[in-house]
Amino acid sequence: QVQLVESGGGLVQAGGSLRLSCVASGSIFRLNAMGWYRQAPGKQRELVASIFSTGTTNYADSVKGRFTISRDNAKNTVYLQMNSLKPEDTAVYYCYISFPSDNWVPERWGQGTQVTVSS
Repeated sequence: QVQLVESGGGLVQAGGSLRLSCVASGSIFRLNAMGWYRQAPGKQRELVASIFSTGTTNYADSVKGRFTISRDNAKNTVYLQMNSLKPEDTAVYYCYISFPSDNWVPERWGQGTQVTVSS
């Protein structure tokens, strides 16, 4: 069973930066995708960024040019570098992992980490 542990959230002023990390452990098929969703109060969970084990990345339009997702396959770790943060980036950020056997639907979620951007 796969487990995900996140770290790196916090409080930052607008224009600042944060780096989120997510470590996966357990039975992990080599071909997978990891990434981040976020959920703000009263809003639906939305995809922020994803990265496949092949290196292919995807970003939400709202974060393109500001956020960078990367991964270390040897460590089963995914990172989200968030720069030029805006108050509207405030949300709980959830790491996920998915596999082709599940049609890439997220199979496991992290516990969530709060990101708060003050204006």
